[in-house]
Amino acid sequence: MSTQSEAGQDAMGTTQSPRSDTRGRIIRVALELFSEQGYEQTSLREIADRLGVTKAALYYHFKTKDDIVHGIVDTMAAPIDEAIAWGEQKPWSPELRDELVRRFAAGMSERAPLLRFFHENQPALRDSPAGLEFKERMIAMIRLVHGPGASFEDRLRATMSLFTINSAMFLLKQGMTEASPGAAGDRCGEAQAEALAESLPAALTVALEIATLIEPKDD
Repeated sequence: MSTQSEAGQDAMGTTQSPRSDTRGRIIRVALELFSEQGYEQTSLREIADRLGVTKAALYYHFKTKDDIVHGIVDTMAAPIDEAIAWGEQKPWSPELRDELVRRFAAGMSERAPLLRFFHENQPALRDSPAGLEFKERMIAMIRLVHGPGASFEDRLRATMSLFTINSAMFLLKQGMTEASPGAAGDRCGEAQAEALAESLPAALTVALEIATLIEPKDD
């Protein structure tokens, strides 16, 4: 079984081996720590300590923090890859445009920790291999949304449409911080999950409103 498929199964809760289960735990714990205190401020030792394993055990699965980030991106970005593969097989149309936006939103709603991770660690990840790979995925999605021969305005609309989904996470985080700055961890997490469920449909509505302005292309 490939590394990527193992990670994907862990993320969906369908682990099939102790090794894949350990990889999944490492990814989840590292994502928590990176989001809590920042990528650069988190050490492999801290990840190992929270997992309750030795650094040697951690090294067996991931040699560096960059390797862990690759695992996070491969796991969490699977819906984007699926949407790209689906969209590349079809001619551009307004219906394809809107369905791509919907699929992107659905995939990101299931992977809110990835959005939070990238929002909170942008300086460290911008030029990292994993960050560049995620950027390439986003560029591919944007191109599929606006289609061939798009004007600059339509390319900008496609970008804004997809990033509306990402921006919802930023806006949600700010609102949660202002509303409950001293909330306990479990209660805060439950409130965030509830707010996310309510905010993402609104984000999709706005994203589709923007995408609708992309004009159909003449053959």
